[in-house]
Amino acid sequence: MKTMKNIRLLMLFQIIAFLPSLGALSVDTGGWYASLYKPPWGPPSWVFAPVWIVLYVLIGLSGYLGWTRGGRVDRTVNFVVYGTQLVLNGLWPLLFFGLHRISWALGALVMMWFLILICISAFSQRSGLAAWLMLPYFLWVSFAGALNSAILVIN
Repeated sequence: MKTMKNIRLLMLFQIIAFLPSLGALSVDTGGWYASLYKPPWGPPSWVFAPVWIVLYVLIGLSGYLGWTRGGRVDRTVNFVVYGTQLVLNGLWPLLFFGLHRISWALGALVMMWFLILICISAFSQRSGLAAWLMLPYFLWVSFAGALNSAILVIN
């Protein structure tokens, strides 16, 4: 019985982790973005979807481990941070692609970057693996911040 409960909870965290992708799915990411000047070190557009799929799986696993490991102390605060960074993750494509507000998107991304760091720190107190699973996400968001900044400056 406990195994089924854990499987359901893991699936719930996977669903929660993938919710920000709805932001990207709700906007046209093609025409406007294709017309922007981009730095030569920027990846081709086809790279983003597979990278985000892997990252969302890792974010979901991290959330599950952060929730189920350790005691209940600070769990609520940790998951307000976890949820807030996911909301910002979903907001970024709406700001960048939907509203064409590159600077606003960068602001959201910077806030998300700090919240991911806080998440990593908080999760490290509950599960080392949960913290490590957030590291690729942190690194990708760091790269995305550099790319967002370069696009802002170039355009």
